[in-house]
Amino acid sequence: MTIKAAVIGASFARAAYLPALKTIEDVEIVAVSSARMESAQDAANAFGVPHAYTDYREMLEKHDIDFVGIATPTVHHAPMVLDALDAGAHVLCEKPMAMNAAEAQAMLDRAEALGRVHTVGHELRFNPNRAKIRQLIAEGYIGKVRHANILSVNPSWGDPASRPKGDWWSLESMGGGRLGANGSHQIDLLRYWLGDVGAISGQVTTMVPDRMDKHTGEPWTATADDQVSFTAEMTSGALVSVFLSGAARHGIGNSSWVFGSEGTIKLADADETLWVARAGEDFVDMTVADPNASLPGINKGIWNVSVVAMMQEITGAIRSGGKVSTAATFVDGLKCQLAMDAIRQSWQERRWITLS
Repeated sequence: MTIKAAVIGASFARAAYLPALKTIEDVEIVAVSSARMESAQDAANAFGVPHAYTDYREMLEKHDIDFVGIATPTVHHAPMVLDALDAGAHVLCEKPMAMNAAEAQAMLDRAEALGRVHTVGHELRFNPNRAKIRQLIAEGYIGKVRHANILSVNPSWGDPASRPKGDWWSLESMGGGRLGANGSHQIDLLRYWLGDVGAISGQVTTMVPDRMDKHTGEPWTATADDQVSFTAEMTSGALVSVFLSGAARHGIGNSSWVFGSEGTIKLADADETLWVARAGEDFVDMTVADPNASLPGINKGIWNVSVVAMMQEITGAIRSGGKVSTAATFVDGLKCQLAMDAIRQSWQERRWITLS
């Protein structure tokens, strides 16, 4: 079976989706759509895709497409996903899945009603080191998990002149902000490792609202969060703490720690080395290499490389008529969205929120 694929969006889709799809046999990329024809055409030319569009609906109408990858600003996810599903396609939607849980629920309901493969772009589930963490926890290698800590600090928004005016990641109305950009990944990983979130308390704020265009110096106002922190109690009883900031002037990267009754796991993006120690023993390097990192045409970095295995599983499920086993589905996307909505509610109401 040859799967006819298309992508909507020409930024991350060009960096990761298109290179990954090109490595999979019997996948024909038929079209690219982007808000700007120049971007769509450049991406199409770079990967030998025959058609480029600015109107994704026209693309869906003109081609019999089996699979659509959507990597656009969050505000567009729900309508694009629903249209793609109605057009007969299986769908990968980039994270965060939606603007709120109501949208995510509607997307899930439609996909299930139509019997489509539905996935969310939480590609880090396919990173071998993070999969190894899941395995170690499941096997009880570090005993019962007591708590986990995730820290991510970078300077991407720290300089008021670091972003162009209208940058969608800086606008709440477009679904931008650190909670969606990074927090959604962390929530999904925590659920992947430890199970569902039971209750959550958090803070969401814009530390650097007064900005100037990086090219012209024109002033503008950022409305999306650039700093987020939250504490969650998992249904397993484990307590997790997450701090995410893009408002620093110097970055320290991302690090994850998982503390169990019988040991500790630590992973940092500075060198992507996975360290594991049992109680009373020294840390041992348990790093697992990703074989897809050496594939020709795949861009460097865990985000780009992890998309390859994700696309392999999605296209495999489409061919077999089955379901994905590792990829985050719209069910996972909805649960992540419920947690993010609860964090925002918690900050507004200054209280813990219990997730049903």
